[in-house]
Amino acid sequence: QVQVVESGGGSVQAGGSLRLSCAASGRTSSDYAMGWFRQAPGKEREFVAALSSSGGRTYYADSVKGRFTMSRDNAKNTVYLQMNSLKPEDTAVYYCAAELYFGTYRLDSRSRYSYWGQGTQVTVSS
Repeated sequence: QVQVVESGGGSVQAGGSLRLSCAASGRTSSDYAMGWFRQAPGKEREFVAALSSSGGRTYYADSVKGRFTMSRDNAKNTVYLQMNSLKPEDTAVYYCAAELYFGTYRLDSRSRYSYWGQGTQVTVSS
């Protein structure tokens, strides 16, 4: 059973930064395609960023391009989401997702991922 665990959420003022971490158990992290999604109150869960497995390609939602960076540390079996220039509209529960998948097709889709974390709250105040 693959477990996905996020950490690093919190509260910050607009313009600030946070870094989220996510670890997926079971195999080397580079075997997993990883994604970050978020869900604000009353809204559907939406794509934020994704990182393909061994190829290491990254994908971002237009709303976060240039502000968020997703990366992987294979030695620590962990992926990160560095969030800079945060805005109040970034407030949401952020979910990490993992899938044993070596392609790049539809990494921005919730249906691509089988394993999900419990979510971590990010609150950005104006």
